[in-house]
Amino acid sequence: MQNFKDINFITENEAKDELAYIASEMAKADVAYYQQDDPYLTDAEYDALKKRNELLEKKFPLLIRQDSPSKKVGAPLVSEFKKIELKVPMLSLGDIFSDNEVHEFVASIRRFLNISSEIEFTSEPKMDGLSFNARYENGILVSASTRGDGKTGEDITENIKTIRGLPHVISAPDFPKIMELRGEVYMSKADFFALNEKNKLENKKVFANPRNAAAGSLRQLDPNVTKERNLSLLVYTWGEVSNVFWKTQEEFLKIVQKWGFPVNPYNKICKNEDEIIQSFRALQQTRADLPYDIDGIVYKVNSLELQNRLGFLTRTPRWAIAHKFPPEVAITKVENIRVQVGRTGALTPVADLEPVNIGGVIVSHATLHNEDEIKRKDIRIGDYVTVQRAGDVIPQVTGVLKEKREPSSKPFEFPVFCPECGAHALREEDEAVRRCTGGLSCPAQAIERLKHFVSKEAFDIEGMGDKNIEDFYKKEYIKTPDDIFTLEQRNGGDDLFSLSNGIHLENEEGWGIKSVQKLFKAIKEKSNITLPRFIYALGIRGVGVSTALLIAKHFGSFTSFQTAMQNDDTEKLLNIDGIGDAMKKDIVEFFKEPHNIKTIENILRYVSIQKFENETNENSKLSGKTVVFTGTLEHLTRAEAKAIALKAGAKVAGSVSKNTDYVVLGVDAGSKAQKAAELGVPTISENEFSSLLKTI
Repeated sequence: MQNFKDINFITENEAKDELAYIASEMAKADVAYYQQDDPYLTDAEYDALKKRNELLEKKFPLLIRQDSPSKKVGAPLVSEFKKIELKVPMLSLGDIFSDNEVHEFVASIRRFLNISSEIEFTSEPKMDGLSFNARYENGILVSASTRGDGKTGEDITENIKTIRGLPHVISAPDFPKIMELRGEVYMSKADFFALNEKNKLENKKVFANPRNAAAGSLRQLDPNVTKERNLSLLVYTWGEVSNVFWKTQEEFLKIVQKWGFPVNPYNKICKNEDEIIQSFRALQQTRADLPYDIDGIVYKVNSLELQNRLGFLTRTPRWAIAHKFPPEVAITKVENIRVQVGRTGALTPVADLEPVNIGGVIVSHATLHNEDEIKRKDIRIGDYVTVQRAGDVIPQVTGVLKEKREPSSKPFEFPVFCPECGAHALREEDEAVRRCTGGLSCPAQAIERLKHFVSKEAFDIEGMGDKNIEDFYKKEYIKTPDDIFTLEQRNGGDDLFSLSNGIHLENEEGWGIKSVQKLFKAIKEKSNITLPRFIYALGIRGVGVSTALLIAKHFGSFTSFQTAMQNDDTEKLLNIDGIGDAMKKDIVEFFKEPHNIKTIENILRYVSIQKFENETNENSKLSGKTVVFTGTLEHLTRAEAKAIALKAGAKVAGSVSKNTDYVVLGVDAGSKAQKAAELGVPTISENEFSSLLKTI
């Protein structure tokens, strides 16, 4: 999603382009959400576009488009379901996000009605599910539909009949001859997780969140599938009715409940604005404890007489509005704190959370960074915490609700031994991270080091993806890097030659004779490797692609490099531009570890390393420049682009700073592009990057 200019300084032409972009993006998002049950945008991104569209249309009313999102509800129908015309349109609600907007909403109602007295509202949790309209004639359920585009919905009659809580026949004497009840079909958190676990085992679609699961389940062509999904529903309003005899929204909900329909138990009456805001705060606090997902609260003027006087805007009622929760923040419970071990031995604490929906994504885990962070925030198992997820950032715990803490709670004690292998976990004085000293003997590090060894920038062995590495390690086919190069020799072997009870890859699930032969061919082809790739493949802490190239260029051969390191001739490292004391220490420590030397010796029995030939084009326009890549490139992979840039004499960095010379923008460029704009760093396209590779 693109970044927008300050609304106060935007020109009419810029606004016109933005409105076209927003209309296009939101149309795609509506189709994905309403038709495909697979959101194209997160809730936060969608709400941001919607708000931006409102601001632009308010400032430039003559630019309002025919396809404006402000004129539409939902998306046109393209499914295999029959269509049902809605007698009374199902409109959407306006959104607000702050206390100030609550005050403005109430003030606007008072102005319209020209009254100064307090107005009574209902406060109703905004369910995150799929809207429905159920039509009864003479007390019998005759049809049901989705909201669709607000005027025409999909016929889901047989499916909705399978949902518990929806009566098929009503015999109450006061039940109107024609009665359309409206509400939300949803899936509880427990049923959602059970469904996903079942689908994983059966290799079926795994849903992103309960809303998608509910929508996908309700829109099944086979009602028996819907029945298996354990859907639920709540009623909150009505459509066409032959006799409206209730006077308030509160009275309607009580009558509906008396008829046998489920309504939300958290509905409240608010006498004034303060009570409205209090209801929002209270529900926000208990949101994580609810058995289903909600994304805000709907406020409705309680009196039907006042509702009728207030009427409607283009597609929203004046008398109701949705107060959304902060889009990327939620409150949930820390069920456990566990410590993960990474490829370099770093111990990273992770909070296992009671699953919560944040911006359309179910979050079950959040990083706690390091032991200092846990102490600083005093995060404990059993605490209720605020969790934030922004963009593609890993969810983080931002605060602790200490007033909800149990008296028996105890501070978390960070381990001083590796939880994977039991080796000492040491912490250097100047570091925040504690590290396992187990090296390749540590299972957690071994798997990640193997993944790194065959990664795109290292040996790049086709067929050795993460899943296969994990599988081969688990079955003890590959335990160390050199095992990769003896895999063919050991395939079909017995106890004498294989690490386990014989390897027969062609008999494994997902493998066959041809795929096994293809894997062995790929391994052979990569048994002759360039020096920079080999150095990078070793996984020395701090040594990335660029540093590996600098070392290769400086030493020329791996023998020279290894000999210098083992003879403690480390001053040569400091002569390399870009290598400082910290990195030198990491490299030296790597070559001091006997396990690492033994591993290298074993690898070199099967692998030959090419001497470094300087192919760097010192005369290219990129020579000496620092380049950062962001987004998806169209003609090159990220690894290829980095390699080409390095060959052209450039330095490739992972983040944007004032020292960056160029940021190469791919498709869906993210925060790095924004950072470049803030710092005034030039941004170039992939084609412009290619032109800079030419010799001056």
